[in-house]
Amino acid sequence: MGLSQRQPGPLLSLLLMGALVWPPPCMSLELIPYTPQITAWDLEGKVTATTFSLEQPRCVLDGHAAVANTIWLVVAFSNASRDFRNPQTLAEIPAFPRLLTDGHYMTLPLSLDQLPCEDPVRGGRGIPLLRVGNDPGCLADLCEPPFCNTPLPSPGPYRVKFLLMDASGSPQAETRWSDPITLHQGKAPGSIDTWPGRRSGDMIVIASILSSLAGLLLLAFLAASTVRFSSLWWPEEVPEQLRIGSFKGKRYMTHHIPPTEAATLPVGYEPGLDPLPSLSP
Repeated sequence: MGLSQRQPGPLLSLLLMGALVWPPPCMSLELIPYTPQITAWDLEGKVTATTFSLEQPRCVLDGHAAVANTIWLVVAFSNASRDFRNPQTLAEIPAFPRLLTDGHYMTLPLSLDQLPCEDPVRGGRGIPLLRVGNDPGCLADLCEPPFCNTPLPSPGPYRVKFLLMDASGSPQAETRWSDPITLHQGKAPGSIDTWPGRRSGDMIVIASILSSLAGLLLLAFLAASTVRFSSLWWPEEVPEQLRIGSFKGKRYMTHHIPPTEAATLPVGYEPGLDPLPSLSP
């Protein structure tokens, strides 16, 4: 009679089945001691209403990434960064539309040869930065990959981190999350305060000087206009010798009268008015 085989108990059977079904625990990623941050270069528009510029992680990932690894930038709303789960395959990489639904997406895939250790000389043409949200037309292009770098839709705030993935899409290492990054936000026209009391002292002084100059120019114009029109309405005084009744003509004769006869003319005789006396005896 053979030995009877003991069947495992119910509890042991459940444990064996759980060991077969339960997936092995995921190995924790290597944490790179690096925190992404806004570039320190003195540039205009480092942070705008739809973009922000990060410094490139040069000489930071070389010892943690292989040549075939891809360096991705993860962008998430600050309150959604804690819920982000690293994708395990290339198909799970979230594209930009996921930002509006899940609060995060991945963009700007780079290789190690695109991040050399040699930092360009200040003032050179190449500036080592990564501008997030710098491609406004990528979503309209159907041939563009889905991981485009489209402008950000709101002021945020956002947090970012770098994630290293191999050729199959398996994560290999990651950096810390950045500090919250808030974009600039324009003011509504109705919210702008135009009350003069809010203006600075320099603006008040400049406005006062301009108002005084405008008043002086107006007074000068009125004075010149008054002088001009007064000369038209009031003619200048007529000279004394041209006044009516003051003209005196000299005595003259219109006919030649011999001197001997002129002496015999009566006193007060005006030539041309009184008839000449008869010369006959």
